[in-house]
Amino acid sequence: MNKAEDRSFAALRIVFGAVWFIDASFKWSPAFINNLTQYLTEGAQGQPALVQAWIHLWVQGVSIDPHFFAIVVAIAETAIAVGLLFGFLTEIAIAGGILMTLVIWSTAEGFGGPYAAGSTDIGAAIIYAIVFAALWLGRCWRHYSIDSFLKNKIPWLYWRW
Repeated sequence: MNKAEDRSFAALRIVFGAVWFIDASFKWSPAFINNLTQYLTEGAQGQPALVQAWIHLWVQGVSIDPHFFAIVVAIAETAIAVGLLFGFLTEIAIAGGILMTLVIWSTAEGFGGPYAAGSTDIGAAIIYAIVFAALWLGRCWRHYSIDSFLKNKIPWLYWRW
């Protein structure tokens, strides 16, 4: 890729990081922290039995300590946002973002269902996973990032470059 394409992916990374930062700020609200189990349970409504079973498995796990899991989600989304915005440990932020969006898509979004006549949406989280993959393939950490500066200072941390 040329420098203009590299810079385009870096700009996309920063904009996507801002989106994640806004989303992460919502996760810190008491409404999310106090209702995580409810959000997951709502994702199971109207779903096929197999999808309901998958979501209920997550609900059972989260029900052990919903506040703890809500805070873990808020911390994870904040870390992903910071990683994208500043280009710090970007590859880790992207990998974490893919994992996070797939979990959200398969639970709270119920794989984009309900799968019934008239359903018109596959869910937003799967599209986020595709954007993360594009950022990875575009090596968005090459420009406008702390990573591009630190790779010369801490080479053992950036051994893949």
